Amino acid sequence: MNRLAIVILALSLVGCAVNPVTGDRELALVSEGQEIQIGREVASSAEQQFGLVKNDELQAYVQRLGDQLAMASERPELPWTFRVVDEPTPNAFAAPGGFIYFTRGLLAMLRNEAELVSVLGHEIGHVTARHSVTMMSRAQLAQLGIGIGSILSPTVAQFGDLAAGGLQLLFLKYGRDAERQADDLGYRYALERGYDVREMVNVFAALQQSAELAGQTPVPNWQASHPYPAERIQRINRQLASLPPASSPRRIGEDDYLQRIDGLDYGENPREGFFDDNRFLHPDLAFRLDFPPGWRTQNLSRAVIAGSPQEDAIIQMTVVPGSLKEAANKFFSQQGLTAGRVGSQKVNGLPAIAGAFEIQTEQTKLGGAVTFVELDGRTYRILGYTPAQQRSKYEKTFRASMNSFARLTNARALDKQPLRLSIVRLPRKMTLEAFNQAYPSAIPLAELALINQLQGPGDTMPANFRAKRVTEPGS
Repeated sequence: MNRLAIVILALSLVGCAVNPVTGDRELALVSEGQEIQIGREVASSAEQQFGLVKNDELQAYVQRLGDQLAMASERPELPWTFRVVDEPTPNAFAAPGGFIYFTRGLLAMLRNEAELVSVLGHEIGHVTARHSVTMMSRAQLAQLGIGIGSILSPTVAQFGDLAAGGLQLLFLKYGRDAERQADDLGYRYALERGYDVREMVNVFAALQQSAELAGQTPVPNWQASHPYPAERIQRINRQLASLPPASSPRRIGEDDYLQRIDGLDYGENPREGFFDDNRFLHPDLAFRLDFPPGWRTQNLSRAVIAGSPQEDAIIQMTVVPGSLKEAANKFFSQQGLTAGRVGSQKVNGLPAIAGAFEIQTEQTKLGGAVTFVELDGRTYRILGYTPAQQRSKYEKTFRASMNSFARLTNARALDKQPLRLSIVRLPRKMTLEAFNQAYPSAIPLAELALINQLQGPGDTMPANFRAKRVTEPGS
């Protein structure tokens, strides 16, 4: 059967579907059932990778607000799920089928419930308008021989969960029209629930400001996965200009919101590992590992990863089940994997097994190195890989990182605790700089201005203003 015939057959089997938001018929090679199933798999992967914030009241609060909007949307029948993940980078993202996530870093930057609801509405809008379904359908037509199954391929997922697995669906770069439509839907959903949609402008202004302070991370910040903030602010302001007066005050919900985030962990949680330049240190597991200078790093709940500046190589460290020998045997016996020289060795006094490999995935042939190290009854796998033709380019880099694994003995690093967000009601009018002198924070002034939605240290806050500060444990 030729390619054209396959396309015609696919269209005849699935064809077009009515967009619930616009009423227009659109290409849909992904049924609603498939959309939900894909969403569940992506959601499960996201929760495993990032971990959820351990705060049942906060999780229930976000779920309740999301449900209020989603149940009144065009697709109330979806299994809507709203969660806060333990990730400090400010972002929000929607998996297909109604699985929506907010990072802890985003919540720290918002000031009230109306702002949170505007972001909830925006992400709900991406799902109700089936934006990800449209993109997946177009991808299937462009690569019909691959299809949805390979997007979540178990083989590829073994090599770079974030870089090549289903989590890519969380960071889709929607087109300009899709972002505009999601903004309009979020605006309408929030307004219909009685929220003050003027707060929506503050969200995009803060997110635009945060992009200037963003650190190096392969997890996209809001501006990377939700482009055009300046244009979107202008569009919202035009809508606000025609907003009729309300018969009663629209809800902002500042007190309720700030009460929910008071005491929230801020920034990286060092108990789950933290970076000191290119060195990763894990106090609870008492190990350290160096990554190549200049590589983009990210600490996820089940792995630590680093990507090369050229985006053509990855180093990934994770804890794997089994003994040192069992883990190594399982890895090198994989179907399609060709092992190079494999042998036992010591890495900074710790027992280890190391070797080189090549493996054929569905997309390409990969080459790399792997080291298994045993520490305190756990087996750590440090995996470096790149397209096979580039292996010699990165071999020394991979080995240097793997051979840096060692027990963490630095007392200060072992005792490091997470920073906390704290809400202070100001007794009098003061500038941000004066506030920081009276109530010192453990973050730079520019970052303190960001989370208080101010422009700089000279900005003034009125008496009774609920200001955010970030404190060291016990301060």
